[in-house]
Amino acid sequence: MRRSIITGSGCYIPEVVVKNNDFSANAFYSEEGALLDRSATDIISKFSKITGIVERRYAPPGILTSHMAAQAAELAIADSGLDREAIDQIIVAHNFGDVDSTHPVQTDIVPSLASRVKQQLGILNPSCIPYDLVFGCPGWLQGLIQADAFFKAGIAKNILIIGAETLSRVIDDHDRDSMIFSDGAGACMLQYKEVEGSKIGILSASVRSDCGEETGYIHMDGTHKPESILDSRYIKMKGRKVYEYALRYVPAAMKDCFDASGLDIRDLKAVFIHQANEKMDEAIVKSFFDLYGVTEIAADVMPMCIQWLGNSSVATIPTLFDLVKKGNLPGHRLDKGDIILFASVGAGMNINAVCYGCY
Repeated sequence: MRRSIITGSGCYIPEVVVKNNDFSANAFYSEEGALLDRSATDIISKFSKITGIVERRYAPPGILTSHMAAQAAELAIADSGLDREAIDQIIVAHNFGDVDSTHPVQTDIVPSLASRVKQQLGILNPSCIPYDLVFGCPGWLQGLIQADAFFKAGIAKNILIIGAETLSRVIDDHDRDSMIFSDGAGACMLQYKEVEGSKIGILSASVRSDCGEETGYIHMDGTHKPESILDSRYIKMKGRKVYEYALRYVPAAMKDCFDASGLDIRDLKAVFIHQANEKMDEAIVKSFFDLYGVTEIAADVMPMCIQWLGNSSVATIPTLFDLVKKGNLPGHRLDKGDIILFASVGAGMNINAVCYGCY
């Protein structure tokens, strides 16, 4: 039996640590441009209680999204033991391209980030095809689903999938939601290989997209600060709308995916969910288990790193997986045969999930 197997993983965690109190001098405004009538200290305290975030990582000056992607990729390739010239495709999931810290008003996506990563990796094989994938925060996981489809179609056997983002360069300092976002990169080497047993590799997947009014839940817009002379556009989020959408649809999408695997809910070891917001993620996972009538959930079922890494969009899941896989997240570990569920939600609005048996 041939299955899509993660044979290697890697992540790049930026060195610049930004703590919550680093935002204490910020003046925060509402979406309507009104100065919030609470102190920055109170706003930050409430923010931390909801999101769970204490600190986050930003890329240092001179480091671009494609640089972080290449560094995570190097680790994933080394971990897999695969000759890089045997890679058939390089998929780089992102949403903003390379954004230079000295010119943050303009993104750079030509040539594609995947082409830049191929160059930085020194891959010469012309049959190695690099391309980008823009799908909101679920982009890396969509790359995993897409690669699995290419394998089954006989188009490829080895695909490098990377999620990387520098959100710190597209945030509005006067929007309290800016404290959520961070930078980072995560990667995996996916290979189509013979496996023993029926519970190894990608077992099932599900995807959902709602593009009515939902397209405006996460979007680009100007600063919240009125009468600003800046003409830049920043990432904006309707937090309550995103929360309600996620709680309504993500648990059901996760169930659709897990049911398609044919496994029993008692087989599930862990849920690797997009690190968007601690309270929201906890509510999603609880609702998911509620659909199976499970009321007692294992304390270690949902590994989290948002507390110290923030929300790095497409990079959160591959980074979290790499940390756990390599024993770098205390209290969590993965062994061969463990059944896990990946799940994500983000701009679009898009939702996806993958059930995976650890190799």
